[in-house]
Amino acid sequence: MNTLLDAIRHHADTHRSTTGMAPTPIAGLSTVWATTPSGLVHDISRPLVCLVVQGSKAVTMGTRQFAFSAGESLLITADVPTVSQITRASPAAPYYSLVMELDRAVIAKLALEMKAVLVSENAPVRVDPTDAEVADAALRLMRLLDRPRSVPILQAQLMREMHYWLLAGRHGQAIRQLGTPDSHVARIARAVAVIRSAFAQKLSIRQLAAEAMMGPSSFHHHFRAVTSLSPLQFQKQLRLIEARRLMMSESASASAAAFAVGYESVPQFTREYGRLFGLPPVKDTRTDMSGGERRQASI
Repeated sequence: MNTLLDAIRHHADTHRSTTGMAPTPIAGLSTVWATTPSGLVHDISRPLVCLVVQGSKAVTMGTRQFAFSAGESLLITADVPTVSQITRASPAAPYYSLVMELDRAVIAKLALEMKAVLVSENAPVRVDPTDAEVADAALRLMRLLDRPRSVPILQAQLMREMHYWLLAGRHGQAIRQLGTPDSHVARIARAVAVIRSAFAQKLSIRQLAAEAMMGPSSFHHHFRAVTSLSPLQFQKQLRLIEARRLMMSESASASAAAFAVGYESVPQFTREYGRLFGLPPVKDTRTDMSGGERRQASI
């Protein structure tokens, strides 16, 4: 395993699931694999970095589309809705990538030690060439997986180093906001955590604004600025994405999935599902089962 591609290929080919995602024993670190281009995958992504080492992918956020391929990294610095699609992959040259969720606590400590000055960065999604130092740290992380006894001892310092090089490189300004407690990004993240943990429940703007330590009007404005959605739209997309997972992965009926994620009206669920995914629930499920869209990891 002399290269990052070799290391990611080795782990992905050994541990991949039916979705192509292969988690590692290191929390927040996974590989992704695919041998064919995928259908569209909707998700509300967590802050992460995705290093592509073979093949290509496209991610859309709002009206902006980002295409990236081997040697490039996708950075997402806020919980934002994305539509992703693997665009180049084949049995002879599969798509491979490494995905690492960004750790706010690690970022906060490093930013303090680095005495970094926060400069506002508004774009939550970006694509850039992968820094050599980031790729080198990623390779050593992947090599560590072949020494299971060393993982509990060395994983924290290697993950910390990976975050350091991201902060020190071209992505630094955007990432730094995640570790700054008083930044709008960090405040909204606290409200997002509440929505993620209780998306099936009724949540008030006042309750979420209090979590972000903002007034309701200011909270609504900053929530949309960070995530591109209103709080209600954000919760709705989480519900629909989870309902689709229940139907696709657990064979739940449309009505059962609707009620499980908090809908009180199946017709309303059906309408909103069709607007997001392009097909009503029953037709969407049949398309997937007939091979029209292979289930894929979101990143």
